[in-house]
Amino acid sequence: MHRPAPSPSIPSAAFALVLALGLGACQSASGNYPSLAIRDIERAEGQFEPVETPPLDVPEVPTGLTGPLPERLAALSQSARAAHERFLAARPGASRLTAAASGASIGSDAWASAEVALSDLDSIRSDTAIALADLDNLAIAAAVQSEERTAIDAARAEVLALIVEEDSTLRDLRARLR
Repeated sequence: MHRPAPSPSIPSAAFALVLALGLGACQSASGNYPSLAIRDIERAEGQFEPVETPPLDVPEVPTGLTGPLPERLAALSQSARAAHERFLAARPGASRLTAAASGASIGSDAWASAEVALSDLDSIRSDTAIALADLDNLAIAAAVQSEERTAIDAARAEVLALIVEEDSTLRDLRARLR
């Protein structure tokens, strides 16, 4: 059995018409096409030399400490460790008070004593965080000046680990109090 050839569909005929009209629009009767040659205004003349720029003047970061960087880093690390030791010394008392206040009503003497102990721990944690803030300032200044930051980053990591431990303790004690 012989099938007749399919007739062109309307969408393909419309496409052919649009294509023919589009190609016809590209033709021009006149031969006045713009030149693709470089124009005078597009030509570069002279020589370009880099301009010397002065290094950035980043002021010294105020940390309350003076001296060479290794000494300042050691002092900040020692300050954070001393605060952390105070935190560790105060933790057992705060733990006992929060355990005693567990289930106590808000505003009771046991609850108030536990809240005061937690506030004391928060205050000590802030002392540790001050050293971290000073180390952050030193790291930013070193980054702006494109200086070596390995020692600063190491001291920061040490202090940050202390803060993470303190935050975990505070979170656990507060969970027991509620």
